[in-house]
Amino acid sequence: MKANMGGADRVIRIVIAIILGVLYYQGIVTGTLGIVLLVVAVVFALTSLVSFCPLYLPFGMSTKKKE
Repeated sequence: MKANMGGADRVIRIVIAIILGVLYYQGIVTGTLGIVLLVVAVVFALTSLVSFCPLYLPFGMSTKKKE
């Protein structure tokens, strides 16, 4: 796995994951939608931690600065 996420992309994903987690645990978003958003939050957090997004591969995308 070659890193394909830049710093700004990682920060944005972490912020979104935190917001989605708070919305779920506060009971603002519940039911099936709440569970789906919680799964999205976990995926965003994990991809941010490893700096790799598998969805970028088929499109040849990378937000990481070239070295």
